[in-house]
Amino acid sequence: MTSMPEESVRSLPPVEMLPDLSADLPDHPLVVIEQRNAWLSIDLAELWRDRELLYFLTWRDIKIRYKQTVLGASWALLQPACMMLIFTLVFSRLAGTVEQIPYPLFALAGLVPWTFFSNAVSNSGNSLVNNVQLVTKVYFPRLILPAAAVLAGLVDLLFSALLLGAMMLYYGIHITSHILMLPVLFALTTLCALSTGMWMSALNVKYRDVRFALPFIVQVWLFASSVVVPSTVVPEHFRWLLYLNPMSATIEGCRAALFSTPFHWRAIGIAAALTVAGFAVAAHFFKQIERSFADFI
Repeated sequence: MTSMPEESVRSLPPVEMLPDLSADLPDHPLVVIEQRNAWLSIDLAELWRDRELLYFLTWRDIKIRYKQTVLGASWALLQPACMMLIFTLVFSRLAGTVEQIPYPLFALAGLVPWTFFSNAVSNSGNSLVNNVQLVTKVYFPRLILPAAAVLAGLVDLLFSALLLGAMMLYYGIHITSHILMLPVLFALTTLCALSTGMWMSALNVKYRDVRFALPFIVQVWLFASSVVVPSTVVPEHFRWLLYLNPMSATIEGCRAALFSTPFHWRAIGIAAALTVAGFAVAAHFFKQIERSFADFI
């Protein structure tokens, strides 16, 4: 058994000279750790405190999106424009003139919100695995990463909306008060993209197959979202299946807002309810898996 050297023992101060640490303790606890309600998983106060981080990550994604590209932000216009041309050549005879709307304009009105949605889902689904160093070394609300990927896509949505506006002027389409519904529908699209991105990003951390399956899922989702043809093409006894897809009613709602056609309020209401419920479930799922992100990633 070893003993302390005599010089070390002599250097220790007497017990009565040690500071009384209990005198510095506050009368009431400064931080109270309590169990949160499982279904109130999103800490809005924490997200608000880290809003500057959300801003900088969003701005970073915007800057690097088209870095070292020749065409730059023009890709935000070329992607829906090229898809519109392809759909017009392939599907225009099937759809014809839909509700007195030329098919190129009909297709572009669906492609503008869909392109934003598909890019937002793809980018947010890979946001966690693409930021391994941030996830493993720094603490912050992990929800900020998929949220920043979705918000960065709003810039592309703005550019593609300008292209859509130019097409509407070319075809002589006049807007009415229906256009006031468009921001609400775009908000539903953003919320749906964030919900799906949270699901995909959380699963992608544990199962890297998601990265390869995600483009296929988005592609199949396209043809089930009334982008190519209207929902009236689907037989009426199968049309209820489209109600299970929030993007179908949202895209058709965008067309109604742009072209002043009647809104299908029942479908929009179901889409809004499914989107909000899906966001709540996705946030709960994301929060439950968040604690193990650093272990799997």
